[in-house]
Amino acid sequence: MKFAKRDRREVDINLTPLIDVVFLLLIFFMVSTTFIKGQPLSINLPKVAPGAAVTTVEKDIEIVIASDGSYSVNGVQLADKLPGTLRAAILDVSAEAGAVAIAADAATQHQSVVTAMDILRQLGLDRLSITTLASGSAHASTASDSEQKEQAQ
Repeated sequence: MKFAKRDRREVDINLTPLIDVVFLLLIFFMVSTTFIKGQPLSINLPKVAPGAAVTTVEKDIEIVIASDGSYSVNGVQLADKLPGTLRAAILDVSAEAGAVAIAADAATQHQSVVTAMDILRQLGLDRLSITTLASGSAHASTASDSEQKEQAQ
């Protein structure tokens, strides 16, 4: 038996619509993406070595954070743990405040300290120091940002 040969057509795949769709997706994602840079509170955490010199930093505001996450500002215990209450208390005492010292219990959740630091950043109080307890001593030491930078150099 003899079969008739069929004419084979050459199949063409048109890539133009595919390239158009990819290009439109690229433009869509470029336009819809936001490039916002966060404003982190830049501090260097103090490192206290045994036998290091203890320095005193003049502070206008002292925020103490207990192990249960409760706050006190300049010795006044706040009614609750809400960020709004902490913000209001800081605003009450920050008329001409420049320096802020945060003293947190070793068992304090990190979120409580970060919340306090975030509120300070929002209020424009950027001179921040962290109070630590020197190892082997019973008194606290405070290291500010500028002192830490000097010690690092």
